[in-house]
Amino acid sequence: MKFYNSVGPNPHVVRMFMAEKGLDIPQQQVDLMKGENRQPPYAHKVNVAGQMPALELDDGTVVCEITAICEYLEEMVPEPALIGTTAEERAETRMWTRRIDLNIVEPLTGGFRAAEGRPLFEPRFRLVRPEAADDLKAIARDKVLWLDGLMVDRDYVCGDRFTLADILLFCFLAFGAQVGQPLPAEAQHLPAWFERVKARPSAKA
Repeated sequence: MKFYNSVGPNPHVVRMFMAEKGLDIPQQQVDLMKGENRQPPYAHKVNVAGQMPALELDDGTVVCEITAICEYLEEMVPEPALIGTTAEERAETRMWTRRIDLNIVEPLTGGFRAAEGRPLFEPRFRLVRPEAADDLKAIARDKVLWLDGLMVDRDYVCGDRFTLADILLFCFLAFGAQVGQPLPAEAQHLPAWFERVKARPSAKA
């Protein structure tokens, strides 16, 4: 297999997932800053969506989208389970991964692209208007605080299980902190959760 890697939180999610699994998959770097992901050969032969990252399998099949890549790796290497060992656990992990993706990741990254990241992304694809950035960031912030209120008795998003939902949330909150969207000062439980996840060796992947 080959993992097409770059800067950014999306590849970080998969690298962290692989590290938790003990997987050492060869990597090929794609220069996101120079837009190599939007140019041939990557955009024509690897990921036609021009997005990062991608996982090329031994038979040449390419799997894209971070959750799909992680789902594939979980099926190939079931232990340690990062999605779940039962139908109920897998459903819970997927539910929270979806909620985090839609309610936090999407508005957080959309707010960044519309504002601080605009010079980089505007030549590449259509963006919302700059004045929408504050609203998108506020939506992400509101949902972070909503989740914070649910973490009062939880070590991880799915209770005592460390899962893909934690990895997704951690990588994007770490990214947010670097681009002007830190954890809200009012958050009472997520700061301890963040430090707990940050202490895992995989967080440095």
